[in-house]
Amino acid sequence: MTFIQQLARASQLNRSLLCVGLDPEPARFPAGLKGDPKRIHEFCARIVDATKDLVCAFKPQIAYFAAQRAEDQLEALIAYIRRNAPEVPVILDAKRGDIGATAEQYAREAFERYQADAVTLSPFMGFDTIEPYLAYPGKGAILLCRTSNPGGSDWQNQRLADVPGQPRLYEHLARLAQTEWNRHGQLGLVVGATFPAEIARVRELAPTLPLLIPGVGAQGGDAEATVRAGLARDARGVVTGPIVVNSSRAVLYAGAGEDYAQAARRVALATRDTLAAAAAALPGAA
Repeated sequence: MTFIQQLARASQLNRSLLCVGLDPEPARFPAGLKGDPKRIHEFCARIVDATKDLVCAFKPQIAYFAAQRAEDQLEALIAYIRRNAPEVPVILDAKRGDIGATAEQYAREAFERYQADAVTLSPFMGFDTIEPYLAYPGKGAILLCRTSNPGGSDWQNQRLADVPGQPRLYEHLARLAQTEWNRHGQLGLVVGATFPAEIARVRELAPTLPLLIPGVGAQGGDAEATVRAGLARDARGVVTGPIVVNSSRAVLYAGAGEDYAQAARRVALATRDTLAAAAAALPGAA
């Protein structure tokens, strides 16, 4: 299956719009694991086991592994997810963005070395930095569009004087991703949960693309507002514009004791159910 198909299947199977981000910080690990970077795989694998029936995706953030010289553990973790949660797609959060042969190597890293189903990318340098990832049939490429950090407005919210209608940069990107850039139906967009009005604007411009939405939980994004702004259905109630709502720290570090995985499950379950209730309340929901 393609990434888009995997996402739809996992969302339906687990009745979930929730993505759990895997951002391991050994200094925040629970007692018995705390401060030990060699236990990253163990920590994350227990989170996966505890939440795999509650999520539509897992999203490991590569920097948290690389900073601890734990890329081998990242490889092992994604392989573990494939064995133990084969229905759940893996989004590698790498935010790569480079041209030509370098982009080809980053694409190999994401899809051949790590065997991810999708990868996050920075589109700042243009379409030729995205194209090498689209050479992998069925894999997803999720472009930063309107991010949840305050500094995102420095660029993303600026108007483009040379484009008809003078759209904001994020609006122009959303339109390109929905149309001429999306040659094989592989693109998605990252839109922060802290900007629900702008999620709605991106959905208007990109009505069918999957939206990866970080910022719910520790960053303060409102889960219900996020669903209302981003999830799109047709007149029959079928989802035509999916969302993937990410929560990382609120789930990972919900508990500090030996029962940390069970604590993570409780938070993930509550978040999943909140998102599901918001989706059920939308017009056209079955």
